[in-house]
Amino acid sequence: MEKIEHTKVATNGINMHVASIGKGPPILFLHGYPELWYSWRHQLLSLSSLGYRCIAPDLRGYGDTDAPHSVEKYTVLHIVGDLVGLLDALEIDQVFLVGHDWGAIIAWYFSLFRPDRIKALVNTSVPFMPRDPTVTFVQSYRNHFGDDYYVVCYQKPGEAEAEYAEIDTAKLFRIILSYRDPRPENAFPRDLEKLPDTLPCWLTNKDINYYAKKFDKTGFSGGLNYYRNFDRTWELTAAWTEAQVKVPVKFIVGNLDITYNIPGIKEYIHNGGFQRDVPLLKEVVIMENVAHFLIQEKADEISDHIYDFIKSF
Repeated sequence: MEKIEHTKVATNGINMHVASIGKGPPILFLHGYPELWYSWRHQLLSLSSLGYRCIAPDLRGYGDTDAPHSVEKYTVLHIVGDLVGLLDALEIDQVFLVGHDWGAIIAWYFSLFRPDRIKALVNTSVPFMPRDPTVTFVQSYRNHFGDDYYVVCYQKPGEAEAEYAEIDTAKLFRIILSYRDPRPENAFPRDLEKLPDTLPCWLTNKDINYYAKKFDKTGFSGGLNYYRNFDRTWELTAAWTEAQVKVPVKFIVGNLDITYNIPGIKEYIHNGGFQRDVPLLKEVVIMENVAHFLIQEKADEISDHIYDFIKSF
């Protein structure tokens, strides 16, 4: 870990913290919620040793990257703008892109908006979400799961933050990162503190304390603001309705991942819809007995999957 370099890059009106290591073809890693660049630590070390330049920023609102106060500053257009500016600042024309969770959502949009900057994409956990012009993202979640679903509950600024503040942050991360219930209706229940407080075998107390220290400093609003812009993003991306993602893609998901068990998602992935919307989809990997935080739970396997795909380009 001491070999990883940490820098600040000015991009799109913010200062972005970037962790990087290695030389060679660049790989850009995008983390999810509630995570940090740190979630990619194993992949950074592994793939840099194989001859790649590995770059993992804290996304807007996270860690040591600036967090604009205004909720409206967290649309996918802002986040992708940050990343295009990052590549420009680093004088990189094209990257291999790798995403997880919200980082996967951003990676889909990045590939949709600027395929010229993406050599190939390895995305995990969240499949492409085609825009339905008849219903917003949040309303769709509400229709499926009701008003108590976490995406719906996150819409009100300050509410989730207040609930999180009542729980020790290290304990909160142990609960969230070890969560393995694949039923979407049970995702991030409101009574988190009632869940088992266990340390997964693939995490150490040092890992948990790293997350806790950063989120104690920044709070959770930056990451939650991504959810609060779901519908604003839906409005702003009307021009991309029915647009296809036209970069080569490998997709990886755990069979215990909540995202894989949302009604209709398995059918979308396996019955042709995914291939229709992502015509250069080359491979779909379903990892057995693996939950949402697969890039850490199965770090070595994920590194191998990434390398096996991108080495052919």
